[in-house]
Amino acid sequence: MASAAYRPIVISGPSGTGKSTLLKRLFAEYPDKFGFSISETTRSPRPGEQHGREYNFVTKEAFLDLVANNGFIEHGWWTLRTLQEESSDAVKNIAEKKRICILDIEMEGVKQVKLTDLNARFLFLAPPSLEVLEQRLRGRGTETEESLQKRLTQAQNELEYAKLPEAHDRIVVNDDLEKAYVELRDWVVDGGKFGAAQ
Repeated sequence: MASAAYRPIVISGPSGTGKSTLLKRLFAEYPDKFGFSISETTRSPRPGEQHGREYNFVTKEAFLDLVANNGFIEHGWWTLRTLQEESSDAVKNIAEKKRICILDIEMEGVKQVKLTDLNARFLFLAPPSLEVLEQRLRGRGTETEESLQKRLTQAQNELEYAKLPEAHDRIVVNDDLEKAYVELRDWVVDGGKFGAAQ
């Protein structure tokens, strides 16, 4: 189990809600307080992404070999038929360095992390509405109509799950980036205490 002072924080929410933007800002403001568990994925890199920075881009065969050897906290088929995971050792290693591990994972991953001994805290980042989320995803210009519809279906499922009282410790609606960042930062910082004895 992770030390209470360095409990991992799981950030989840539909694609397009601004998780990456908010986390980059959090890491920039607190460069020595957090660690990010880099996930394996079988999808191809998007423009600007680098192996070992956003994700470790691996073959399906390499990923399934890791699954077979129980190397992951969670793994699953994502909306676009890509596999992604979080390594349990990586999370614990970050805590040993006296940093709080941030995990950016999706709904099925959240459910699996709840079954581990990591004693994580859970924050869900929600869009103002599905209509706004669709506008954001279309604005990216990176989605086919098929992939867009799959993301929207997954988003609906995640929003329904988020309504369950035991699903998340905190829900932040990103209807204003500055407001959402302050809410996320205050919850993460105040709850973590950055190594203070609890």
